[in-house]
Parts: sequence; C-alpha cells; structure tokens
Amino acid sequence: QEDLEALIAEFQNLDAKKTQVIESSCPPPSPRLNGSLSAHPEKDELILFGGEYFNGQKTYLYNELYVYNIRKNSWSKVEIPNPPPRRCAHQAAVVPTAGGQLWVFGGEFASPDGEQFYHYKDLWVLHLATKTWEQIKASGGPSGRSGHRMVACKRQLIIFGGFHESARDYIYYNDVYAFNLDSFTWSKLAPSGIGPAPRSGCQMATTPEGGIIIYGGYSKQRIKKDVDKGTLHTDMFLLKTEGAGREEDKWAWSRLNPSGVKPTPRSGFSIAIGPNNRSLLFGGVHDEEEEESIEGDFFNDIYFYDIGKKRWFPGQLKGPKSEKRKRRRGRQGEAEGAGDEEMEKQPPQGPVEIVKEVVAEDGTVMTIKQVISGPAEEKERSESEEDEEDGALGQQVEPCPRSNAMLAVKHGVLYVYGGMFEVGDRQFTLSDLYSIDLHKMEEWKVLVEMDPKAQEWLEESESDEEEDDMEGAEGGEEEEESSEEESEDEGGEEQHPSVQPDEKHADYLSRTEQYWIKLARSNMGPDAKEKKVVKVAHAMAKTFYEDSV
Repeated sequence: QEDLEALIAEFQNLDAKKTQVIESSCPPPSPRLNGSLSAHPEKDELILFGGEYFNGQKTYLYNELYVYNIRKNSWSKVEIPNPPPRRCAHQAAVVPTAGGQLWVFGGEFASPDGEQFYHYKDLWVLHLATKTWEQIKASGGPSGRSGHRMVACKRQLIIFGGFHESARDYIYYNDVYAFNLDSFTWSKLAPSGIGPAPRSGCQMATTPEGGIIIYGGYSKQRIKKDVDKGTLHTDMFLLKTEGAGREEDKWAWSRLNPSGVKPTPRSGFSIAIGPNNRSLLFGGVHDEEEEESIEGDFFNDIYFYDIGKKRWFPGQLKGPKSEKRKRRRGRQGEAEGAGDEEMEKQPPQGPVEIVKEVVAEDGTVMTIKQVISGPAEEKERSESEEDEEDGALGQQVEPCPRSNAMLAVKHGVLYVYGGMFEVGDRQFTLSDLYSIDLHKMEEWKVLVEMDPKAQEWLEESESDEEEDDMEGAEGGEEEEESSEEESEDEGGEEQHPSVQPDEKHADYLSRTEQYWIKLARSNMGPDAKEKKVVKVAHAMAKTFYEDSV
C-alpha cells in the first residue's frame, strides 16, 4: 500500500508540473478496458478517461483524457493540469451544468503484477467549458471502491455497490450514497425494504420519475481457504423516493419482476441509456468457474430494458429486407414467451458457434470461438451472405464478443470502444470503435478497426529481458507502475537527468540511481524504509526512461 501511495504521489507531482491545457490531434487511443466513455452534453463529442491495459506481465493504468469528434471521426488528446491520478473501474457521469461537467468517483490503481490494489474514494469534476479539473473535498462519502455504479439523478449523483480488495481479503458493497450537486455534500441513504445483495458491475439506470433501477452484477465469497465462489446476479430492483428528491426524503427498495426475454447470466457487461426510455446492456462474459481455472464465453449481443413497460428484449439487427418477414414472426413468438434469443434454449433454435482464427505477431494461431445467440437458421444464412453486399449481418460488421467495453450514446447512436476477451490464458485488449443507430438497429459501423496482430502479449517466461536489468523479481514487478503513454510525464522532464542517445536502461539506471533515490526519499519522507525507497526510485527511473526513448 505504501509503495502504491508513493507512486501515485510521484505521478501526481509530475502531472502538477503541467501548467497549461494542451490539446493535440492524435491517433486512436491504445487498447484499454474499464475506462469511462461519456457523451458531451452540448457537443458531438465523446470523452474517454482512464482505463487499464495488461500485456501478460504488467498492468498499466491511465489518466489521460481523449476526445472523439463524432462528425470528423477523429481523436484528440487533452492534457489538463492536475488531473485525477491514474485509475480504472471508476465511474463517470455527465451533467449539463455550466457548459457541461464530467464527474468522476473512485476506481482503482493496481500494481503491475496485479497483486496489490489501491481503491480511490475521491470525487473530481472536469469543467468541460473551461477544461479544468477540480477535486471536490467533501466528507461523509463512500469508502474507497471500484466496480461501483454512479448515475446523475435530478440534482444528485447516486452511487451504489462496488468492491474493495486488499492482498488478504475483499468486500462487496450494497450501500447507496447521494452527492448533492447544489450543496456539494454527501449523504448515505438508508432505504427501507429489501434491496440487492452486495455486488459490483451491475446495471444502474434512472427512471423519468427519479427512481433508480439495479440489475445483475457480480460478487464472490470465500468458501474455503484460497477458494472463492463467484455469483452472477440476475435479479432486479427499483430504488425510489417518496418525495421530490430532497435529501430528507425517504427512499425504498422494491423487487422488480420484468417480463420479456432477460439477458443470459453474465458479468463484465457494459451499460448505457438509449432513446425511448430504454436502458441497454452490451456484451460481457459467462465464466465456467472450476476450482482452479475459469473458462469464459464472451458475448457481443445487446439487450434493451424498457423502463416504462418493465420489459426486457434482445436487440436484433434488422439487416437486409429479405430477413424482415421472418424476424417479425420471431418477434411474435418471443412476445408469447418463446424467447428465441435465450442462450440456453434447445434446438432447433440453438446458438450458432462461429470459429475464427487469428494469427498473432509471434506466429501463434488462436482459435476464437464465438457463440451467437438467436435463431440458428437466420444466423447461418447470414454467414453464407458474408461475401455478398447485402450481408449486413455478416460477421465483418459486428464488434467481436468482449467484456468490460466502454459505451456511450449520443443522438440515439450507441458507440462501443475497447474492452477485452480471452483465449486460453491469453488476454486480448481491444482499441476498436463501433457504432450502431439504436433507432434503426440495421447494422454496426466500424469507425476504428482493431488489428489483432498488433496485440502485444508477453508470456511470463519472456520477461527475463525486462528483469535482468532490474534487481530480479523484487524490483522487476513494481517499477512499471503504469506509464505506458509517451507524453504522460513531459511536464517534469526538464529537471530529471535526460536519457543519452542509445543508452540502455541498465546504464541509465546505474548513472542516475542516486538522483532518483533522492527524489523518491523526498516524496516518501524520512521514515520510509531504504528498500522501499530504492524500489520506488527504480520505478520512477524506469517510467521516465521508457517515456523518453
């Protein structure tokens, strides 16, 4: 924990040296998951903040801000002084006040080996009109957590659930907090009734009347030493206030029993609010947990929840005209509870498995199995149409199955960015961008393609190259803390010893080690243990070295 706090502090010191806003056009962001993608309330822009990336050996965390211009299909990076520290699995909510505000709460920072976690409990606001970050310090808020959910509801931010994990233990939450956007004060709600069990990663949406809907999520519990059992929740709740949304109002939980075709059980799904009073979820994974291993089925389907009618239904692509009649018949069957789309349904409406092969840069061939829910005959038919122009349902125009993607809706169009899927022990982190018009539901559009060959994946055994120039595993883990991005620490570069042309990392470290140790000690204070100071110094040196080369 001390190591992580010291690193976070040093990264913040480097960020603090930036004094002006720098906006520059850039290529699409690098692969990531568990960031936040938010629609600007006034402009045709999407705002991407934070996230994480794992390359097989190390975890990187980000705090950059990227803006996607919808009309130009272009990205820019916006460097703003004093941003929140790097994080993932946080929550962001946009409110239209004063030209737009992006509120960010919580999230986590992980050590590069993924063994240690630091959970934030800070609250920040990005003023979109002036491009300034502000940390809001108010007491009485939620404890540090990630995987929670947050929505803006009337003039409040409402936060539910999440989890906190330490090296020894973990805890899942089902508490509810409200932050008042007028008085800037926190209050912990004490709703009556029986609410959801503790969970993270659920769906949270607001109703037009100011209520809150919670669906699904994930939690785990220890069943014996070193063995955890995960639970995929599929229940649904409504949290509503009896009054007009004032702080003193009484809130109450009630159970919802929606009709229609519910999503199949999953975790890691992504959520957004669509047009016509519907919330939606996309993708996710269903893990088969054995005691030792986890095998996952990843999804790329959309499910809508009609908030007014309290009804779930799967999003179906309308595709070519010839498909429509058949679909309509299917719709009526579904309305009568036939539920063609459910994964578990028996033949003849079984799921279709599509197998793709991806060749990675190191020559390994990975076979990706994709299970498509929905009427088999139509999907198979669309397979055969793949090469024809009207094959709008062909596989080439669908985001691949994934979990932990980032979603945003603007003008009724859903945007899906990044996320990840796994093949065996290998994790693919994505950086593609897709869109689909939720009014028409005709086809997916590819805005940024992902090149699977560009995936970096370092097996554990390949790590000697990195580690023999550190002090072995002890130091080789912690240094990398999280700066993969080049321009991250530019502000602080003047006073750090610069890297000479063609200088190897080990040579740079031995030449400048005393400087970094002194810097680390000034950050960590006189009481810090020598070993930890050295470890953090090496981390800072390596981060600076990698940013410079």
